[in-house]
Amino acid sequence: MTRRIVRAAMVAAIAGLASGCLSSPPTHFYTLSAEAPAGREAAGAPGYRIAIDPVAISEVVDRPQFVVRSGPNTVSFIEEHRWAESLKREIPRVLAENLGRLLGTEEVWVYPQHRIGSAGYRLVVDFPRFETNNEKDVSLEAFWTIKRALPDGSDQRKQGRSSIHLPVAGEGYRAIASAYSRALAVVSEEIAAAIRSMEERTP
Repeated sequence: MTRRIVRAAMVAAIAGLASGCLSSPPTHFYTLSAEAPAGREAAGAPGYRIAIDPVAISEVVDRPQFVVRSGPNTVSFIEEHRWAESLKREIPRVLAENLGRLLGTEEVWVYPQHRIGSAGYRLVVDFPRFETNNEKDVSLEAFWTIKRALPDGSDQRKQGRSSIHLPVAGEGYRAIASAYSRALAVVSEEIAAAIRSMEERTP
């Protein structure tokens, strides 16, 4: 009798777990995309060769879940909506594709694929802010440094700060991912403009 009771309890527990699994909301995965337009490089423009170093991202958002800031001191981690790939891998990939479009070059490499010493420009980017506020807009802040080795052995450097705030066009987390992609395109445009200005000032 006791064995039957234990067995029935185990069956009930397993059934309860199965029911809970079946009723759990599905998990959705998202990616970032390159949204920068193709540049209008003139014929004979320099063939830019760019290496992108690993990016730094705030630890608050460096996680699979979407992070929503709900107040000055509070954030929420959305378990059902996640990035398909680490942001530390996705963001450099998108920057590389954007810069390639904007500067008309296919020679943009992301660490560890880039060839040390072969790139004309090296890009370092730090993202202290990469967040959505109550799912209505996205805020992105980036500090970037462009390094260039000159023929005389000296280094040319240019630093900048991009602060982007865009509304989310639409509803849901797909629209949020799209807004992040558009914000990264703006950052890429500012970096591309800085690279062009460095090239123009080269002795």
